[in-house]
Amino acid sequence: MAWVYFLYSKKIDKYYVGACTDLDRRLYEHNLGHSKFTSTGIPWELVFKEEWEDLALAKQREMKIKKMKSRTYIQDLIQKGHL
Repeated sequence: MAWVYFLYSKKIDKYYVGACTDLDRRLYEHNLGHSKFTSTGIPWELVFKEEWEDLALAKQREMKIKKMKSRTYIQDLIQKGHL
């Protein structure tokens, strides 16, 4: 099992899109500042998640979402709800 997830930071008003196999651990790491980008937005809130069969499929979905380069697309997915 793997996840595609969106985090949101009120502090910087930005979304972060990622993929992983351990969602709780990854959210914890983002809020510790392990990633250069996410360290500026702590605290991060999980606002969306999609379950995938494996990490390769989740990474493909993550890249598709990132290629859209669209905040509106991300917000539409959040409104459709997978949390």
